[in-house]
Formats: sequence, structure tokens, C-alpha cells
Amino acid sequence: MIENLSFDPFQTSTPLLEIASRLALAIVFGGAIGIDREFRQKAAGLRTHILVSLAAAIFTLITFEIFFEMNEVMESPNSDAIRIIEAVTAGVAFLAAGTIIQSGGAVQGLTTGASMWLAGAVGLACGGGFYAIAVIGTVLALTVLYLLGKLEAYLTRHSGDG
Repeated sequence: MIENLSFDPFQTSTPLLEIASRLALAIVFGGAIGIDREFRQKAAGLRTHILVSLAAAIFTLITFEIFFEMNEVMESPNSDAIRIIEAVTAGVAFLAAGTIIQSGGAVQGLTTGASMWLAGAVGLACGGGFYAIAVIGTVLALTVLYLLGKLEAYLTRHSGDG
């Protein structure tokens, strides 16, 4: 059953141009989300969001390649690709939680943590080749970060007004 296994590290089921495109889009979309955090001078900014998104995309691509490889070699593969996505989600959540701190009774970093978790999701979408989901998710994230950031600033400035 496994004797058919011949491993070529440069041979992939997904065309290399498609892999490069998925990874590049993960960088672009993850960076778009991270740019808001960078402008606000948050600890987890542009590079962090790009790396989270890129890593998530790579894990997703690896998941697909493992799945395709197992399908070729085994008659009835016993692999659950969703487990890798679950692991990525848990790992990103751990990183995101690390950005949340409590200081003097105030909690800080929640939005940055949430945006990192979202960058991971966008990376998974790019790695999976689900570009429409990645684009829509990125646009919605930027809209929320920008518009609600403006609203929060406005409300903060005017909260003492009568």
C-alpha cells in the first residue's frame, strides 16, 4: 500500500504558481489588516499580521498537499485535514491572547488580538485558495477597524459632553 510513495520535495499537487499566488495574497491581505495596527503604534503591527497570515496559508497548503498525497498512496486514507486548521486556529488564538494585557484595571490589546486572529483566518482562506472569502474578510476587517475606530475616537472625545 505505501510502497507507491515516492517523495519529491518540489512536486506538489497544487501548481507552484498557484501556491505562490496564495502565499502572496496572504501577505497582502494580512498586511492590509496589520497596517491599521501599525498606524496606531500597537505592538502587533504590520509584520506580525503578515507573518500570522502567511503561516496560516502555509499550514493550509501543507494540509492540502498531505491530503492529496495520502489519496494517491492509500486506497482509503484516514486523514482529517480539518485538524490542521484547528491547530492553526488554536495557535493564532494563543498569540492573539498574548497581546491582551491588563494594566491598572484597564484591558488593552483586545482589538489587536482579534485582528491577529482574523489575519490567521485570512491566511487560511488564501492557503485554501478561497480568494473571495479572503478579499471579503479583509475588506470587512478594514472597514470595521477604520470606521469603528473613528466612531470610538468621536465617542471618547464627546463622552463628557452633557
